[in-house]
Order: sequence, then structure tokens, then C-alpha cells
Amino acid sequence: MTDQALSDTERRHKLWTLIKDIKFGMFTTHHANGHLHSRPMTLQNKDIDEGESLWFFMSRSGDPYADVAHSSQVNVVFADASADSYVSVSGMAGPDEDRSRRQALWNKAAEAWFPQGVDDPDLVLVRVRISHASYWDVKSSKLTQLYAMAKAAVTGKPPKDLGETGEVRMK
Repeated sequence: MTDQALSDTERRHKLWTLIKDIKFGMFTTHHANGHLHSRPMTLQNKDIDEGESLWFFMSRSGDPYADVAHSSQVNVVFADASADSYVSVSGMAGPDEDRSRRQALWNKAAEAWFPQGVDDPDLVLVRVRISHASYWDVKSSKLTQLYAMAKAAVTGKPPKDLGETGEVRMK
């Protein structure tokens, strides 16, 4: 079921609700050699609704940041398999040099990677300005899903109404 009946505000809230408890996203960049590279990155957003941005701490000397510097177009995928919810976010990434923002997002986990704290010269805060996001939130039980898929296999018609899907455009 597509969430077309929801308003833009409701779809944005749904997006943040699905992301809020997932700490790691697969951050995909374009490498200089043309390949796509994905790696797990820790989401630094602290509030449910962070507006139109995702925040990540990166090493200035690391490959992910080099990829962002080469091509700012990125994708971040979040998955909560136990809740059957999935989110794909596309946007433009770039450094944010606001020290107060770095300080506001700072946490003990970040300190493990950047022992000199928010002023570590290797630390860069990367902002992903969301341009588009898609989400899938399966509401049906596993048994209902299996039944629907078995029925689809017999009838040749894809299963319907297993959950909600939606799209969010920020720009």
C-alpha cells in the first residue's frame, strides 16, 4: 500500500520515525574509479526530526570522505529487519565546519574514533542534505506475508497490502 493519502509532513514524520532507532546506515559513495562503495556509518542525528539532513562524523583522511569530496551525490540505506522496515535516502553530502554543531552531536562512540575530541584535526562532520527518500514498512505478520507470497505464486499476481511504502521529496 502506497502512502499517497499521507501529507508531505506526515510522510516526513514517518521517515524520521523509521530512522530514529537505527544507529547505522550503509553510506554509499561514488569512488574516483567510478565504482559505488558502501560502508556502515554511524548516524549522529539526535532528534526524531532533524529537518532535511543526516549527520555523520568522518575521518578527513579516510576513503569515505575522499569519495564525498570527489562526488557529493550519496545514498544512505537503513534497515531494521526485526521490524521489517527499510529506508533509502538520496542526497548531497558535504563538510559542515560549524564547531557548535560538532559539539552538539558529539558522543562517547565518536570519541573512540577521534580521541582528540571535537577539535581533532582529522574529524569532519558531513551533512547529507536529503533530496529524496523511499521507505517500506511491512505491517503484516510473517505468517501473513508467507501466505500472501504463496497465494501470489499460485495466482501469478504479486502480493498486495503487506505494508506501507512512501516517498519523501525534500526539495
